Amino acid sequence: MMHFGLTDEQAMIRQTVREFAEREIAPLARHVDESGEFPAETFRKMAALDLMGLPFAEEWGGAGADAVSTAIAIEEVARCCGSTAIAYSAHIGLGSAPIAMFGNDEQKERFLKPAAQGKHMAAFGLTEPHAGSDAGATRTTAVLEGDEWVINGSKMWITNAPVAGHVIVTAVTDKEKGKKGISAIIIPGGTPGMTFGKPEEKMGLRGSVTTAIQLENVRVPKENLLGERGKGFIQFLQVLDGGRVGIGAMSVGLAQGAYEAAVQYARERESFGQPIGKHQSVANMIADMEVAVSAARLLVYQAAWLKQLGKPYTREAAVAKLYASEASEKVCRDAIQIMGGYGYSQEFPVERMYRDTRLLTIGEGTSEILRNVISHGVLGLR
Repeated sequence: MMHFGLTDEQAMIRQTVREFAEREIAPLARHVDESGEFPAETFRKMAALDLMGLPFAEEWGGAGADAVSTAIAIEEVARCCGSTAIAYSAHIGLGSAPIAMFGNDEQKERFLKPAAQGKHMAAFGLTEPHAGSDAGATRTTAVLEGDEWVINGSKMWITNAPVAGHVIVTAVTDKEKGKKGISAIIIPGGTPGMTFGKPEEKMGLRGSVTTAIQLENVRVPKENLLGERGKGFIQFLQVLDGGRVGIGAMSVGLAQGAYEAAVQYARERESFGQPIGKHQSVANMIADMEVAVSAARLLVYQAAWLKQLGKPYTREAAVAKLYASEASEKVCRDAIQIMGGYGYSQEFPVERMYRDTRLLTIGEGTSEILRNVISHGVLGLR
């Protein structure tokens, strides 16, 4: 039997995060966007609500919430501010989740627990100048010298990098083994030899600090190897499944925010003696937006539900992220169209939402890569 309603816990999390986001995040969203200022104080307040480690076990500083609850939290943050949402999603899904999934107890105590408690942010360094969609082309290397890994290479487009208490990086540990020679290693923040480029000046999500990372003879204890040596490629594929659910949830939140603004405007703005929502062309756009947001939300929750059941969800995560991100872009664009010049103005949030959502068809798997993932799963052909 299938139940499409939220549990009491999930409904409570939605209410809690929505109230917090409307009170603490929404009033700062324009400033965060215009200044590019990382909203550190917001995350300290989120930590006080146990949101920074929402899906992780209480033993490791988390709240023990399920995957659907986590998607709901990301969605509600994104409804008010995309920059805050992507930093939050990356902290949980990319920077912290791999340690929860593959780390030993010592690593969880040292790295996951403070991240889950909100004492520091977390980051994941996968993308390189020559390894984006083809992440198996990683050139960063890690050589074991005695009891230390010596890491050299570079990463780019890394969310949270300079504000993170730790960065998980992928590196080649066995060159002759190809993808089976890639491992994941945890680098504590402030480690000598790890430096960051200037924050990228982006079209949207401007308050999310995104930089390149240079790794020059970075030395960390051999115990910082995450999971098994040579399993890094397999690990990050699993991590990206969860990350795609997070990006899908973020897409839903941005679309919901733009949709609500368009609905309010269509009710209040009058032309030719009546609310513009009574004009069929506008009413049809509102209807299409409702369909898109509702369908995207169901796909994201389905993927999250499969995740929390421990079932395979690679294809479902790809479907959810693909549909939600593309739907969000259209919903935000249509919201601007409905609002006309006001929608194009920075006085209203929809133009920011449109700029923010544009990344979501690119990051954590482009739409083109996701269509490959989906078609391979359907056809069984590679």
